[in-house]
Amino acid sequence: MANLIRSAKSGSDWSSNELLAFNIRVVDAGIVAFFNTTELPQPMVSTTILTSVDKPDGPLIKDDCLFFQYMKMVEKPRSSESGDNDFAAFLLRITNYDELDRVICQRTEISFPMVGQRVDAKVDVCLVNDLEFLLLVQGDKRVASYEDPEPQVIAEAIAAFYQNNLQRRLSGLQPLASKYIPAIAMIGTAPVFYRIPVTTMLLDALATASYPQEETTVLRFIPPVPNQERYQVDGMRPLANRRAILQCFEAFKAVIVRILCHGLKQRCI
Repeated sequence: MANLIRSAKSGSDWSSNELLAFNIRVVDAGIVAFFNTTELPQPMVSTTILTSVDKPDGPLIKDDCLFFQYMKMVEKPRSSESGDNDFAAFLLRITNYDELDRVICQRTEISFPMVGQRVDAKVDVCLVNDLEFLLLVQGDKRVASYEDPEPQVIAEAIAAFYQNNLQRRLSGLQPLASKYIPAIAMIGTAPVFYRIPVTTMLLDALATASYPQEETTVLRFIPPVPNQERYQVDGMRPLANRRAILQCFEAFKAVIVRILCHGLKQRCI
């Protein structure tokens, strides 16, 4: 792998080749290893969302109405990228990711050094506070490009870590040597969750086009839906899938809080 060609590529152009070239491996993790809990929490959304396959008749509260409208929009063949991003941002909002000083942003452009150049990474949806990127969401663009969103979201995590450390320096704080960057890849209405460890050693390897001796192991979690083989096709349409997915959103929110506290201990005492 050390002899693979390494060239500067924007995050949207990353593929499995970049993962191989920079010693990055993705492994599936169970509930305990990924969420640090033995049981997924109950989803904190309305009963209507959890019990109705399609939009029910009669008046609905605003969020319930929007949920079914977004679902219908995203499930359309060749649905727009904007619609997919809007749905992802909506899911973060109804599951209360934007509490306290956290803000949900869309279509954010950041950059990182790679092979002697500065390359860009375009984040579809992100959760931020005044100091750092807390969560990244990458939509699936394979309808247009046939590229797997997984390498792209990993590239975005590397860019987010780089930008977070820049912001820490500007704020008078010491940059971090390493940190997990939480991320989600949305394939239609089917999310896949990631915990992506990024280190300054990995950044150095990217900048100098060298092969890292230490492997970067990315943890991936696919929601425990009844039919795993049809997950990317069915997404949130089956109610059992929908409940499991929204449980994962609840559990992932707690992971983000723990990672944030670990990186900013002085703010959590």
